[in-house]
Amino acid sequence: MVTSNTKEKSKAENVKTGKIPSEEYIRALPKVDLHCHLDGSLRARTLWELVKERDVRVPLKTPEALEEFFRVDKPFSSLEEYLKRFDYVLPVLQDAEALQRVAYELAIDAAAEGILYMEVRYSPVLHTKRGLELTSVMDAVLDGLRQAEKEVDIVTGVIVCGIRNISPDTSLRLAELAAAYKHQGVVGFDLAGSEDQFPAKDHSEAFYLIRKNNINCTVHAGEAYGPDSIRQALHDLNTHRIGHGTRLKEDGDLLNYVNDHRIPLEICITSNVHVGAVKSLETHPLRLYYDYGLRVTLNTDNRLISNTTITDEYLLACRTFGFNEHDLKNFIVMGFKSSFMPYKAKVKLLERVLKILRKQKTPF
Repeated sequence: MVTSNTKEKSKAENVKTGKIPSEEYIRALPKVDLHCHLDGSLRARTLWELVKERDVRVPLKTPEALEEFFRVDKPFSSLEEYLKRFDYVLPVLQDAEALQRVAYELAIDAAAEGILYMEVRYSPVLHTKRGLELTSVMDAVLDGLRQAEKEVDIVTGVIVCGIRNISPDTSLRLAELAAAYKHQGVVGFDLAGSEDQFPAKDHSEAFYLIRKNNINCTVHAGEAYGPDSIRQALHDLNTHRIGHGTRLKEDGDLLNYVNDHRIPLEICITSNVHVGAVKSLETHPLRLYYDYGLRVTLNTDNRLISNTTITDEYLLACRTFGFNEHDLKNFIVMGFKSSFMPYKAKVKLLERVLKILRKQKTPF
């Protein structure tokens, strides 16, 4: 039997000797990204071009300054402060052309680093400030993703987000939208936004409609609020996955429930540190969750705002927690298993992934 002391010793040895998978090896691995926000994952250069083309005022004079602004290197004081970065992005994503472009580029960039399956989430209502209809927003994003799928080796799906700090009636409208697009690219429904003081249970009607339409769902929970937020996501909204879940460790009984029911956690290490969900990178519960047997997946959250990629997240996990080649393959398999792909398509893609993994060369 492998004891916790043995695992800690192995982890420390891997970090000390540098025997962790290389960036090149990780980039070549087949991967998923199940938690990625469209409006938080633009290319910095694209954001600058859209700012200039649409004459949007920002207090930054050059593309380099804009890129530096989004190169976060320390935690924010709160999730709300982190979310303010979106104020610079959303004004340029109010027309179909811009939405189609950023969706296309996101999928292209993801495929370039080995992502074979990606779930892109966003809230269509945030892109209607200049009169765009909800259906037009949906069509633009889906068109961009489909165009990328024709050009590169990637499969994508859309997760529609309700917003905690916007009226539950709006979440219900968005749930109806998700149901209408269920067979046109939408694979799930989510609840995002400010967690503190905006309980998930207030949006239960939207999630009831989602369940009635047999649609997958996930909920941001346990990021800026404690285990009770996760409990509501599970028992009031009947979520299939948990977005983040960093504070699950505070309730052992709930943690065991999540583990026993194989409820996946969408872990986003870098952004979890940035929003203050954990005090530091080293205190992130990823290693605890993994060793305990929880189904954990690695994701980006916001590529632009957290200045990260899926390759960066895997490499960060290895360098911080001493994960090795075997661990990485476990993360990859858990990721594909946790996706909202239809079962038969998931099995087919996972079989392909396992063949690729067996052929991978030494990671060092």
